[in-house]
Amino acid sequence: MKAYLSRRYHFPASHRLNSDAYDAEGNRAVFGKCNNPHGHGHNYTVQITVSGEVDPETGMVCNLADLDAFAQTNLLDRFDHANLNTLDCFRESVSTTENLSIEVYRIFRSFSAAHLERVHVEETSNNSFDYAGNINPGFI
Repeated sequence: MKAYLSRRYHFPASHRLNSDAYDAEGNRAVFGKCNNPHGHGHNYTVQITVSGEVDPETGMVCNLADLDAFAQTNLLDRFDHANLNTLDCFRESVSTTENLSIEVYRIFRSFSAAHLERVHVEETSNNSFDYAGNINPGFI
């Protein structure tokens, strides 16, 4: 019997949307206020959805304590109060929330206690992003 588990995690982080493909004027035209040279921040909410067989002894897809410990070490300790532009994962790509969603997916793909179904990242009350795989290694 397959079941799905979704868990939310929260962290504030800052970033500046800027691409080496554009000059200063081009970056302002493409990214607008998000190209502020001093950056800007968000209170991100990340929702991880995993699935698996319900263990007949525990009644769980996976132990929430294991998922939370994994998230603390691999997500929160890395991104909480970070400037995303300074992280290795954004060295070659723009720190958009689309790319953040892909990076979070890559992180949770190695959580072995359940199958990762998708990642949902809320940047603002108006903007959210979903990623469910199909990673092209050269994409980000």
